Amino acid sequence: MGFWRRFLIFGWVSLRGGGGACVPLGGSRVLVCRRQLSGADNETLKQRRMQIMSRGLPKQKPIEGVKQVIVVASGKGGVGKSTTAVNLALALAANDSSKAVGLLDVDVYGPSIPKMMNLKGSPELSQSNLMRPLLNYGIACMSMGFLVEETAPVVWRGLMVMSAIEKLLRQRRTNRDHGTGEEQRVDWGQLNYLVVDMPPGTGDVQLSVTQNIPISGAVIVSTPQDIALMDARKGAEMFRKVHVPILGLVQNMSVFQCPKCKQRTHIFGADGARRLARTLDLDVLGDIPLHLNIRETSDTGQPIVFSQPESDEAKAYLRIAAEVVKRLPPPLE
Repeated sequence: MGFWRRFLIFGWVSLRGGGGACVPLGGSRVLVCRRQLSGADNETLKQRRMQIMSRGLPKQKPIEGVKQVIVVASGKGGVGKSTTAVNLALALAANDSSKAVGLLDVDVYGPSIPKMMNLKGSPELSQSNLMRPLLNYGIACMSMGFLVEETAPVVWRGLMVMSAIEKLLRQRRTNRDHGTGEEQRVDWGQLNYLVVDMPPGTGDVQLSVTQNIPISGAVIVSTPQDIALMDARKGAEMFRKVHVPILGLVQNMSVFQCPKCKQRTHIFGADGARRLARTLDLDVLGDIPLHLNIRETSDTGQPIVFSQPESDEAKAYLRIAAEVVKRLPPPLE
């Protein structure tokens, strides 16, 4: 084990003669070194540790032209996260037509944005060799689904997934004239909001995104079901650990209303996300009902905010988008 690894793991302080002692810990070969440090020495040590630890983290770089990044996440799959991300992006644009909105799908294993946004084909390259997002309903979209066959499974290990995310966020190409690596990005143009559809869980992709770009806020999506809420809480705690502001929770599939008798049934339980929000001291941004129209419009690539803007379901997304904007920090200039 090298010196710096020992330093990072054990916080080793080298002893410069006298004033220190090394004792075995629990009879093992690991030594705990103690030394009386002056105030100045202690402060120097803290600064040194911070410098060394910071080397292991990538430096966050804003996406060129993008003022605010909003990630939509969930701890568990199947809770309607992608449907929420799509309709949130459309609602942000519908609430303020002066705002340009983009949608980035980083769910490498199960990209949904191409189907939900009714988009097919590969991104074109600009004269600067940058990928141009595909456009529909006024939303610029980028997804791994544009780069692989629709039915082809992505069977990749973590490092390959992280590399793919890097390319969606920030590419590198070789300058043919000089043979040097030149940092590139997807050509998003000028966006006020970039909505990022995250994969479920708290793994490599989440860390790669949160460590590479500054994020304005996270929206956590969950059903009221206890099993979903357990993972939603883990997702919220992850964002807190990486210092991403949580804008609030969306309670999806909150209630089902029978289209014939109009009886309302809480299939997944009642107000579970609200209880979790109180526990975590977070806001509930809104409730989305379990409704056939939302499912049908998503499956046909006609999201409900676009295709049925006057419906109660679309208005729920519009209200959530307004709540998100209220809670965003000032945009990057």
